[in-house]
Amino acid sequence: MRSQYCGHLRIIHIKKIVNLCGWVHKIRNLGQFIFVDLRDWTGLVQVIFQSHDNSLFDQAKNLKNEFCIRIRGCVQERDIINKNTKIKTGEIEVLAHNLKIFNVSLPIPISNVNNTNDIHLKYRYLDLRRLDILKNIQKRSEVTHLIRKIMEKNNFLDIETPILTKSTPEGARDYLVPSRNYPGQFYALPQSPQLFKQLLMISGIDKYYQIAKCFRDEDLRSDRQPEFTQIDIEISFINSIQIRCFVEKLIKSIWSKIIHVKLNKFPILSFHEAMARYGCDKPDLRNPIEIIDISDIFIDKHHIEFFQINPNHNNRIALLCVSEKKFFSRKNIDIYAQYIKKYNAKKLFYIKINNIKKGCQGIQTSIKKILDEKTWKKIASKTYAKNGDILFIIADTIEIVNKSLGMLRIKLGNDLNLVKEYEWKPVWIINFPLFFKNAKGNLTSMHHPFTAIKKIKKKDSSNEIEKNVSDSYDLVINGYEIGGGSVRIYDYKKQEKIFDLIGISKNIQLKKFGFFIEALKYGAPPHAGIALGLDRIVMLLTGSKNIRDVIAFPKTTSASCPLTNSPSTIKHDILKELGIKIIK
Repeated sequence: MRSQYCGHLRIIHIKKIVNLCGWVHKIRNLGQFIFVDLRDWTGLVQVIFQSHDNSLFDQAKNLKNEFCIRIRGCVQERDIINKNTKIKTGEIEVLAHNLKIFNVSLPIPISNVNNTNDIHLKYRYLDLRRLDILKNIQKRSEVTHLIRKIMEKNNFLDIETPILTKSTPEGARDYLVPSRNYPGQFYALPQSPQLFKQLLMISGIDKYYQIAKCFRDEDLRSDRQPEFTQIDIEISFINSIQIRCFVEKLIKSIWSKIIHVKLNKFPILSFHEAMARYGCDKPDLRNPIEIIDISDIFIDKHHIEFFQINPNHNNRIALLCVSEKKFFSRKNIDIYAQYIKKYNAKKLFYIKINNIKKGCQGIQTSIKKILDEKTWKKIASKTYAKNGDILFIIADTIEIVNKSLGMLRIKLGNDLNLVKEYEWKPVWIINFPLFFKNAKGNLTSMHHPFTAIKKIKKKDSSNEIEKNVSDSYDLVINGYEIGGGSVRIYDYKKQEKIFDLIGISKNIQLKKFGFFIEALKYGAPPHAGIALGLDRIVMLLTGSKNIRDVIAFPKTTSASCPLTNSPSTIKHDILKELGIKIIK
């Protein structure tokens, strides 16, 4: 049916007769000539119809955008003035000898502009015809193919784990599937293959991987979907340094082969260092701004009173040092002051530096009441501030200061164009706390309850337990967490202790995790693993801003599918058979 793909034609094909199949991308009728841009998944090629071929020309007049057609014609070189250097086929065109219309098309109901709104998702099969989206899907295929090659070369077994599984309290809400054979009982779709991959290690599988579908019923955003794909990895008899080393090589290979970028060795930050310097545990290191702590400078009682912070709380006073003085008018400073209130910060203080040599006389500031020459000298020394800089200061609890300065850092980096778009800054974040306290004040696992302890505090008070450090690691690239993992607990007594600490009763432990705790009693080996987000990796590699651009059939931010109109209602008879009643 076809002898060549549209995007593959070059100068070497001149004078060759070719059969091309695809869709009409664009039509230009110039009276004596009709030019058609023919498109398939490889790209575009220009086809020319001449008026002296009356029958063929009349047939070409009927063509409309997105008609599905076949062209038979001769490849010829374009005139020099008509060559198009913007496309790979721009030096040639095809003189049509024959035209077959396979199918006509209604007018396309979506624009040709990059968009992931509901109307584009409703007609996703048309949206996928766009070459930019199509290239994303191709690149995703290249990535998965490369991953499989690397994993097989390193003796990993590709093993599928169940999709219909048991609901366990591990984090996000489960998607539930009712059982017809067991009325009133439910399967859960896996949030991850966590327990199964650990069971595979217990079973003696040395190295496991899977490109796995996972499901989480949680709030969505630009880098999150209700169903997503992760590169799941688990290895026996390995420590956290060794598995990080392997994953680092894997990511370097992907970046090298797919976009021809050589990544340097990944730096390592502890969780607390990341929070202190960047205000978050997934910092974008392309942004040169860092948080600088000045709590040790403002320690007097009148300082505390001025900043209106509660001395009984764990407080912090910190700042951002930013250049571009001309940008920071009074109006802009007020905009940033309002911005940080979204993150519960009460006030944004500032110091504008006009002449560093003049001390307090050379600055403008909103903390003039407590700023003497000695204090200012300490601040200037600690921040390496220079003429034209502005310092933004926040004083509050540690959590509020970290969050608000961290978000302000991101905003300033974007507003001042400090982030280089095509620069790559990966970083490992390690030594996360094992637990944190949730809104109800209860201990919750920072990652999941199967994470091994790296450092144990001897005291057993609640505050000391919170300080336990987990043997875990996240991989962050350009501000996106693309993977997270840990060394696992392989001693059933320690596993039960963790369940106890996070408030899972013995009854629930037995009911939800009994099979897993029992498995740990049969000579479970030390093991560790990681899950890398395939969608986010491809999003970064393609320069996309939303993971929906790299998923063939994504959901909306409300977790619906406009294409299939799902989720949808189910007939009463089917629900009755499943023992389910809808309560409004």
